[in-house]
Amino acid sequence: MIYCGIDWAEKTHDVALVDDTGTLVAKRHITDDAAGYRALLDLLAEHGDTEDNPIPVAIETSRGLLVAVLRTGRRKVYAINPMAAARYRDRHSVSRKKSDPGDALVLANILRTDMHAHRPLPDDTDLARAIAALARAQQDATWNRQTIANQLRSLLREYYPAALAAVEPWKNGLCRPEAHALLKAAPTPTRAARLTRTQLQAALKRAGRQRRIEADADRLQEVLRAEWAHQPPLVEDALGERMLALLIQMEAACTAADRLAKAVEEVFPQHPDADIYLSFPGLGAQLGARMLAEVGDDRTRFTDARGLKAYAGSSPITRASGKKSSITRRWVKNDRLNTAGYLWAFSAPNASPGAKAHYRHRRDDCGDWHAGAQRHLFNRMIGQLYHCLQHTELFDEQTAFPVELAEAA
Repeated sequence: MIYCGIDWAEKTHDVALVDDTGTLVAKRHITDDAAGYRALLDLLAEHGDTEDNPIPVAIETSRGLLVAVLRTGRRKVYAINPMAAARYRDRHSVSRKKSDPGDALVLANILRTDMHAHRPLPDDTDLARAIAALARAQQDATWNRQTIANQLRSLLREYYPAALAAVEPWKNGLCRPEAHALLKAAPTPTRAARLTRTQLQAALKRAGRQRRIEADADRLQEVLRAEWAHQPPLVEDALGERMLALLIQMEAACTAADRLAKAVEEVFPQHPDADIYLSFPGLGAQLGARMLAEVGDDRTRFTDARGLKAYAGSSPITRASGKKSSITRRWVKNDRLNTAGYLWAFSAPNASPGAKAHYRHRRDDCGDWHAGAQRHLFNRMIGQLYHCLQHTELFDEQTAFPVELAEAA
């Protein structure tokens, strides 16, 4: 059997092929373009790569055009963690020498010796991978929007606390169009104090507000004309220009997040597993799409629910050595799936009596802190999700939390 290892880079890649004895059969330096991909496929075909018996490939990434080309057909592609590959390098040489062809040879030998200990990339459908691309982009846009909002809030605290007080009653605060229109109309507290009710009403209308315009305009005028501390005029004007520049980034981040959220809501319901995800309490279109993006729709990806729980970081990990033993939370995990699970466990008790009873049991009876109780709830519910996906069943409250519901009753 032949094994392939690829050390990838931005413009070129190094390829190494080894046989069962570890002998280097072939090596090649290819470019990152269509000609290089064709040369790689021809090299694999020369050494016995067929549709029925494809050569497995090890590479230190799971994304990109090179991986997409390798995943055509039934070929198994193994995404090796770079930290694991570095440890394997020490098995072949302790002199700490390193080269790109040598790394490709190490990756090929990883499959030759320990292919059973590594997982190939899941065989997700194209629709699931498209949802994953949109859901991850929307998650990144949401994080970026919050980062810019934190920067804007920190800047306003420095010279314009009246603006923070003005937008505080609004949900999502600085992310709302009304807040952007207000800051554009009055980038400094001095100019804000001179705004009339008519100007404030016009700003709210430009932002799309249709109700409570007069009441909000009166409240804004009262807040902006209250007594506040001020920076020197020149410093205040300079900070106002800085705020307007940051506001442009804020508006772009909000637009990107909203556009991607709309795209996710259009594509996610088309997946056959969407009804299963949406049947769970606390999972909507956005959060359900994030869960599907990380779990995938390959039913053979995880051998049991414990594998999925470990992948999500919800199950604890035991460290034992000699007389010492400790049980701690899992640090090596899928961070995106873990973040989605935290939000899921946060909202599930509001929609599920059984989930709420389970959370209260962990807090009151077991003495868990809030984060620990949420992690335990997520660990249980993701196991239920695994069962429902394997058996194509919808979530059932009575089956999921029979003990908790009985105790609550």
